[in-house]
Amino acid sequence: MAVEEEKSMDFEGKKKEKIVEVNEKYDAPHVSDVCHPDRVKELHKGKRPAPGPVVYWMSRDQRVEDNWALIYAQQRALEFGAPLAVAFNLVPSFLGATIRQFGFMLRGLEEVETQLNELGIPFYLLKGDSTKNIPTLVEKYGVALLVTDFSPLRPSREWKGKTVEKIKSKSPNTTVAEVDAHNVVPVWRTSEKLEYAARTIRRKVMDQLPEFLTEFPPVKKQEDAGVFNDTEAIKWNELRKWIKVDHTVKEVTWIKPGAKAAAEILDKFCTQKLKVYADARNDPTKDALSNLSPYLHFGQISAQRCAIEVKRNGKRSSASREGSNAFIEEAVVRRELSDNFVYYNKNYDNLKGAYDWARNTLNDHRNDKREYIYSFEQLEKGETHDDLWNAAQHEMVYKGKQHGFLRMYWAKKILEWTESPEQALEYAIALNDKYELDGRDPNGYVGCMWSICGIHDQVCTSCQAIFSHSATGASIDTISYYSSNTAGLGREACIR
Repeated sequence: MAVEEEKSMDFEGKKKEKIVEVNEKYDAPHVSDVCHPDRVKELHKGKRPAPGPVVYWMSRDQRVEDNWALIYAQQRALEFGAPLAVAFNLVPSFLGATIRQFGFMLRGLEEVETQLNELGIPFYLLKGDSTKNIPTLVEKYGVALLVTDFSPLRPSREWKGKTVEKIKSKSPNTTVAEVDAHNVVPVWRTSEKLEYAARTIRRKVMDQLPEFLTEFPPVKKQEDAGVFNDTEAIKWNELRKWIKVDHTVKEVTWIKPGAKAAAEILDKFCTQKLKVYADARNDPTKDALSNLSPYLHFGQISAQRCAIEVKRNGKRSSASREGSNAFIEEAVVRRELSDNFVYYNKNYDNLKGAYDWARNTLNDHRNDKREYIYSFEQLEKGETHDDLWNAAQHEMVYKGKQHGFLRMYWAKKILEWTESPEQALEYAIALNDKYELDGRDPNGYVGCMWSICGIHDQVCTSCQAIFSHSATGASIDTISYYSSNTAGLGREACIR
């Protein structure tokens, strides 16, 4: 045991040394006038490419400023001497998302429309099947270059693949390019393979930060919309009626959507919370978290912008420096590890995506007797014997954001209280995606897979490591946390 602890301490020390080493070398970021070429991946090269209109198909990165995909699209449009437009394709439903998530997204997109209008850049809001709508848009306006942002999720990649195939057929001279505007270091540049854990990807990310963590150039005002002269004001209220989603999971009011609100939240974190973040981020009873994850999920703020501002403010004090180091580990290294996992593992949301040792261990103990078995409905309503778990579930249901320190405890208990690993993973993903503002995200899938299937964990063949009662609650004022997430809320109000 002493040897294990010594190894762990040695690893943690090296991790900290690496982050500190990079942070100390980092000064103010230089401004990059153009998008780094390694951010761009050509999905299709037009047969006879020629200068012409450019469209940015916005999807994962729903913002105007600090968006490398939009910056690249405008860069090419200016080179062509051609107009630029932005298109967003809205689907009626997506992986169980409710009005809570759709509402947050749509309000952010309203802000996008306003900002683009101010810049003279037309914004098209398309409804329905993107594999039909985007190729039709490209053909209608004779688009020379279609730029899209990057997502590793299976549905997004399938839509993109089908869209590209139709463009090849209907508009063979159109070039299609994908830009990783979500990660600081592009996912394909960080690694060409599935990384085993944070310790294997950390140096690959940190060594490349000086090259990629640059300041953004501004999006320029467009004087002539050219062929894109037929846009109409978007009827947002009608869109809310058009989508086919669950309206029983209410939108939350404690957090405002959009890039402007995201910038304010980031500023508050840097100036008020950063100095306590390193020490207090794992205490759910303290307000020390950045609360940026919903904005990062919808691309309403750039992870790169967050890293730049946190690093800049990390110079204020030694406590702020520690907070900066901890934030970069979570918001850059761990997030990029999640994208790596989903990008290179097609089974990122099922047991086939787990390592052999984890599947074997889970199978060996598949028939172990469980002291408690709960149905999906009991878990959803927080009706277990464990007050800490119930409080964490209530926080998810009511706030749409569960404290990060409790996510693993929450998911591991689902494994302990369900009939099989498959059922545990299904329930965990379903609950996360239904209630969390940042559901259907690589971070969420990896969190569930880590807790239930041992992804990014050390090899362990003991059922004790899988099913033992976590000591998480020992470091938390459970009564205070439980009260703050259940006060004034009847159990019948859990599912509204």
